[in-house]
Amino acid sequence: MPKQVDHRERRELIARALWRIVDQQGWTRATMREVAREAGVSLGQLQHYFSSRGEMLVFAMEFASQQTSARIDRGLAALDQPPHPRDVLRLVLTEMLPLRPDARATSRMNAAYVLEAMHDPTLQRQVGIGLRDGRAMVGRLIRQALEDGQIPPDRDPDIETDLILALTGFATLIELDVVEPQAALAAIHQHLDRLFRADA
Repeated sequence: MPKQVDHRERRELIARALWRIVDQQGWTRATMREVAREAGVSLGQLQHYFSSRGEMLVFAMEFASQQTSARIDRGLAALDQPPHPRDVLRLVLTEMLPLRPDARATSRMNAAYVLEAMHDPTLQRQVGIGLRDGRAMVGRLIRQALEDGQIPPDRDPDIETDLILALTGFATLIELDVVEPQAALAAIHQHLDRLFRADA
């Protein structure tokens, strides 16, 4: 009997090939033909799963997001339970920095995704939804910490949420050798230590 093809597995194989090309050569080099070659499939096979670069990019980003979430979940499971919101934010922010090969590939994919979205209204909506969901998650953590007395009561939750989001910009600064990874980590740690009360 012919071997059954696992379509999800094949799509993930293609997504990983796209990650490698974007990581090593950049988004402009990630043509359908080049990705097919990197994935070890024919162009026709790749087009069976993805009809365009944009469609391939969307799936690859969704898959990367799932992998990042899984790493964060493993990190959260290793923290004290329930985890302190400061530690949750530290873990999430650190995971978004290009400090390991997988996180670096995700960071570069994300840059390509945002760049592409600037000229594609459909992608722009999708990127916006993801970013707003992330902001809402951080906002909930901040507001809960305020209610629990872990953050001083005079802090504005919206401003603190946006300052946390601004720290994700360290990914680009690290990639371009503007800031050393250890300096970015030190800034994140210090900001969180200043935000949360030491005795809470």
